[in-house]
Amino acid sequence: MQTRIPCSIMRGGTSKGAYFAASDVPADRAILERILLAVMGSPDDRQIDGIGGANPLTSKVAIVGPSTRPDADVDYLFVQVVVNEPRADYNQNCGNILAGVGPFAIERGLVKAADGETRVRIHMVNSQSLALATVQTPGRRVAYEGEARIDGVPGRHAPVLIDFLDVAGSTCGALLPTGNAIDVIDGVPCTLIDNGMPVVVMPAAALGRTGYETKKELDADTELKARVEAIRLKAGLLMNLGDVTKKNVPKMSLIAPPRAGGALCTRTFIPHDCHSSIGVLGAVTVATACVLPGGVAQGIAVVPQGRAKTLPIEHPTGEFTVRIETEGDAMPPKITRSALLRTARLLFDGHAHVPARAWDGVEGLPKTHARAAA
Repeated sequence: MQTRIPCSIMRGGTSKGAYFAASDVPADRAILERILLAVMGSPDDRQIDGIGGANPLTSKVAIVGPSTRPDADVDYLFVQVVVNEPRADYNQNCGNILAGVGPFAIERGLVKAADGETRVRIHMVNSQSLALATVQTPGRRVAYEGEARIDGVPGRHAPVLIDFLDVAGSTCGALLPTGNAIDVIDGVPCTLIDNGMPVVVMPAAALGRTGYETKKELDADTELKARVEAIRLKAGLLMNLGDVTKKNVPKMSLIAPPRAGGALCTRTFIPHDCHSSIGVLGAVTVATACVLPGGVAQGIAVVPQGRAKTLPIEHPTGEFTVRIETEGDAMPPKITRSALLRTARLLFDGHAHVPARAWDGVEGLPKTHARAAA
């Protein structure tokens, strides 16, 4: 017998994942991991026995429920299901999947829609931080069609505006976990920074690369990947992340001067393969590095004047625009706003079927579940 679990598949930004109501899955992490591995079909390079898309960007899960905090509407737990290992990672947020949380919460009745647009305050459980998503809801229903366009997604869709309210140092404990604008690791100058996503920012030239290589070229560059991984393991310790051998953070971002009118050009490893674009919170953190006095991006990034800055972050398939606002002259700067635009779309709504072996030892099932013939 298999177990049917209510499940939605949504595209959030440039990622895709399975969205579950918290009441429909076990709270116990060990049992939850077994279930999510079965849902996605891991470990398997093709994820042929599950709904995962055989890529880290399509092997993601959002678990959404009523908030445990009085200043938020919903809790959002992000889970990265590793494609080719029997492992789920809870150590990071995902800003792309976050874009679908507001629509999902409204669709499932966790948040009541207003007529026109609905603001959903989201507690990001992974980092204990807050985001505010503004979802288009004409007639009190979620709109998915619209005129917003983001690189990496075909067509135009309804915008989802996201403000990150308190993400500086949310994973590492400080915006600059070492207190330094630059740390030198294996002879390479690095900025170790966390504004919602731990990132190691490195000049591509310091690694003997241009920073304009294609994803395919970088994925095949075994010598570079070995150097980047060696730096990542040492940076993880410096960033209060411990042994990151089996973690997906920190992300590693090679930077170069912009060449398409943006603020900076990036090539980001997530962490072992080159990202086809750049993650949401990764882009926010790299944009923050652009405004950091004395950091590695100084002299490479093109940064406008003023406290409020619009920074297009170039990546292999386009650009990702981040709005950064700072306050005061302290070092590091106080980040008062990090905002961006994403889109999302509901792709499928139904049930995920989980083999009985994933539920072995579980006492009872949520009332929404039903047993189905294998």
